[in-house]
Amino acid sequence: MKKIFMMVIALIILQHSAFAKSAPSILVFSKTKGYRHASIEEGKKAIIELGHLNHYTVDTTENAALFTESNLKKYAAVIFLSTTGDVLNDAQQSAFERYIQAGGGFVGIHAAADTEYDWSWYGKLVGAYFISHPKVQEAKFIIKDKNHPSTKFLTDSVWMHTDELYNFKDINPAIKVLITIDETSYEGGKNGNYHPFSWYHDFDGGRAFYTSMGHPKECWTDEKFLKHLNGGLAYAIGKNKKLNYQKANTKLL
Repeated sequence: MKKIFMMVIALIILQHSAFAKSAPSILVFSKTKGYRHASIEEGKKAIIELGHLNHYTVDTTENAALFTESNLKKYAAVIFLSTTGDVLNDAQQSAFERYIQAGGGFVGIHAAADTEYDWSWYGKLVGAYFISHPKVQEAKFIIKDKNHPSTKFLTDSVWMHTDELYNFKDINPAIKVLITIDETSYEGGKNGNYHPFSWYHDFDGGRAFYTSMGHPKECWTDEKFLKHLNGGLAYAIGKNKKLNYQKANTKLL
């Protein structure tokens, strides 16, 4: 009986080890050098819970020193969770560029677009830069693409949602827009008839997804928003292939 028990324990350990090796790992980065969103802590907790439910592991950090080639290699995707300002130095930026070029995934949430204004590569990666926002209010979001993992669960073409409604500049024309916002449905829009709010694109060897939702704490218990985010993360993770740094052309600093 003892021998059988030990065999069962060994099998459980082997299964756990195999799962740990196959489950993708995600890094959530939330360093701020400007405005700090009060919802960041709720965001971390919610993403960790999404990891539990969807079988990926989640590390969280505000330590930019972890942006090295050897450390980033561990992750299938990196999430910038409402980062603000200049959060990475030149060496850390080069390591992150190489990570994306090697096939890594990126997810930008809300103030990720209010980050690294002097790093043009990052601006193209995230897809646009923040310029302003009106007060938090409800608005009409138009679903433009229902075939993406982040939107395919939405049965209606309109999503009424309350958030901090960013206006954007330097919108990358290569982004594939998933959701736009109807500026006639609220006050303070500055982008006119073309106001993307969530998008994705293949970029410089990797995959990038961005959603401007996520300002209010209430977002992080909103089932629709969490499904939207989880679908975007699934796209960024991709097929969880091993990174290929032979494709990276940025030099490490």
